Amino acid sequence: MAQSRPDAARKPKAGDAAAAKVRQLDGYVQPPDNQLTTNQGVTLADNHDSLKAGLRGPTLLQDFLLREKLAHFEHERIPERVVNARGAGAHGYFELTKPLGEFTQAGFLQEAGSRTPVFVRFSTTMGASGSADTARDLRGFAVKFYTREGNFDLVGASFPVFFIQDAMKFPDLVHAMKPEPHHGMPQASSAHDTFWDFASLMPECTHALMWLMSDRALPRSWRMMEGFGVHTFRFVNARGDAHYVKFHWRPKLGKHALAWDEAQQLAGRDPDFHRRDLWEAIERGDSPEWEFGVQLIEEAKAGQLPFDILDATKLVPEEMVPVQVVGRLVLNRNPDNFFAESEQVAFHPGHIVPGIDFSNDPLLQGRLASYTGSQVARLGGANFAELPINKPLCPFHNFQRDGMHRTGIPRGRVAYEPNTLATGSEFRADGGQHGFRHHVEALDSTRVRGRSPTFEDHFAQARLFWNSQGGGEKEHIVSAFRYELSRVETVAIRQRLVDNLAHVDARLARKVADGLGIDAPDARAAAGRPGFREARGRLGIESSPPLGMENAGNGVQTRRVAVLVAPGVELGAFKVIAQALQDAGASTAVVADRLGFVASSSGQQVPADHCLLATPSAPFDAVLVPGGAASAQALARNAEAMQFLRDAWRHGKALCLIGESRELLKAVGVPEGKRAPGVVTGSNEPTTRIQLAQDFMAALGRRHWGREEGTA
Repeated sequence: MAQSRPDAARKPKAGDAAAAKVRQLDGYVQPPDNQLTTNQGVTLADNHDSLKAGLRGPTLLQDFLLREKLAHFEHERIPERVVNARGAGAHGYFELTKPLGEFTQAGFLQEAGSRTPVFVRFSTTMGASGSADTARDLRGFAVKFYTREGNFDLVGASFPVFFIQDAMKFPDLVHAMKPEPHHGMPQASSAHDTFWDFASLMPECTHALMWLMSDRALPRSWRMMEGFGVHTFRFVNARGDAHYVKFHWRPKLGKHALAWDEAQQLAGRDPDFHRRDLWEAIERGDSPEWEFGVQLIEEAKAGQLPFDILDATKLVPEEMVPVQVVGRLVLNRNPDNFFAESEQVAFHPGHIVPGIDFSNDPLLQGRLASYTGSQVARLGGANFAELPINKPLCPFHNFQRDGMHRTGIPRGRVAYEPNTLATGSEFRADGGQHGFRHHVEALDSTRVRGRSPTFEDHFAQARLFWNSQGGGEKEHIVSAFRYELSRVETVAIRQRLVDNLAHVDARLARKVADGLGIDAPDARAAAGRPGFREARGRLGIESSPPLGMENAGNGVQTRRVAVLVAPGVELGAFKVIAQALQDAGASTAVVADRLGFVASSSGQQVPADHCLLATPSAPFDAVLVPGGAASAQALARNAEAMQFLRDAWRHGKALCLIGESRELLKAVGVPEGKRAPGVVTGSNEPTTRIQLAQDFMAALGRRHWGREEGTA
């Protein structure tokens, strides 16, 4: 049966009964006639002036209205998250499409068509809350399911692997990632000595480093980003049988990336690019959607895999265990208040429901111990679960009492169990048969501080990832390593890292080393260093297409096309192409030298949505330049217009130039006669317009990295 969250079903309109009920559930009641009151409900007569001894005299201590307002203002900020501080979220639902009762007793995974309300938060990892969205980074992908059996938090990420294997190293990793403590720089960047010092000394980081240096670390949009559970969990069915499970989120729009230069531009021009993109998509009705998939592995067969499934630096290739699509995630409502929802939402990998259990992944085990303390520190006490965004849908009852920020009012004299003064019985569900039960597992009785030798292969999967990338993607990885290591001041750190890369691919290591002013990579030097563990074997497969992005999907839905115009523009072909784009779910925005209107060749007034001074090509997926001799000549004389086109070309975006505007290709540095993937040209004749539209849409759905020089 479908579920609905009372305060998340829809956006209430002011004044209707449902809105009033929502506000009551949220603990807020709008006063009549929009009057302002104190926190105690006293109506304010003046919210502009403090109480003074005469109009020019000192402010009086008895001004309780001023004191209340200032006291609240002084305490409005809470500690930001240590990691994943920069983020935003949205409401939606999870719909099950394939029942999983054979594998798990989790109630929300039993009936096809059932819907479970969710809240999802996306985030960067390294940066502070005021940093830019588009930094090169691993991103959080956290989903809170409000199920009938309690809240289930799938606290995942945009990579399927992490940098370390054991939670003992998590504080060290984060300390190395963060701004260096002596001067507090750099912000939201891994390009500094402490991070690469740590990474070069921890070969287990290598696989995640390959992902971090790849296009996966620069998503075009959260709506076009994969998500992964990272850790191995367990499904447990009603008979107590268990399967290992890996969780996957696959974006309906395909997986797409920004160019590195483009990401840097956006960090300066629009640091809120990703959260703005999500908000605007939901507001206009383009609800983002992901497929939910699982990889199920029998516990007896897990040991036959050529890696340890408990190692968080490893993924399970789909060629070995296919991903079964069993549901979909849809985000269809923006938060009503950023702080109350996106900032106060508290995720925890230990929030699970019957039918889902943990594995012995040592990184996951550490997270289970860490998250509760983090939420208590951030949200001011142990009652953070009572905040509306964190409160479960299902009834909940226990004898946990008091503490800061208690919002519920428990009744009765009993605050313990067992008792005879309340119900007269112990609080157990059918003798414990239907409540949460951990999977019964035989454990090794030896107590030891160390790691399993099955965790020692640090390079085979990094090599698999490298081999799975296309030529353009490999070039981006090389460039990213070069950029990051060029910002490292200590030569020995660069050398150590490149020596590690020699175990992944000799050519990769040589290309990274070239131009860094260091010695040729030496794999033997890396193998002799403390902490290095020798690889124990190969995977049995050389590449895995799902790990690449070059052929990630060519759809145009929700894509944004900039239409570059100047006075004298011809509208014939533009109107046909714009209509075709709209019909396919894309949108156009007119960009001109100034806001207002631009006169076309026929005298029509074309409204300009953006001006070149304030708008680069970075926020758009493609550029359309209609015909018209006067328009083309004006654009050619406009340095900002030429930079707009030049950047779009360099960033691999689809370009469509019509009629006289075709001459602009030479002006932006595209040699005449050169193969130009993703560039569509044609005349303004009525007979060619439909074909132009079709060719442009075919080019629009992907980036054309083939324009870049060289291949890896």
